[in-house]
Amino acid sequence: MVMIQVKLFDREHEKDLEKEMNRFLKGIDEKKLVDIKYNVAAMSEEVEEEQIYCFSAMIIYRA
Repeated sequence: MVMIQVKLFDREHEKDLEKEMNRFLKGIDEKKLVDIKYNVAAMSEEVEEEQIYCFSAMIIYRA
């Protein structure tokens, strides 16, 4: 039976997210890939006036 599954990724740096997602995608057949969702969240720390980013993605695939 074929099931739809998801793999979630969450990193502070976009390059780390890219590397982890590429590692995962190497392990699945391209025909099983359904979709990829991507999101960036930016937060600001008022104390240090620093911008913090959160890069996340969800890969939807057939298992």
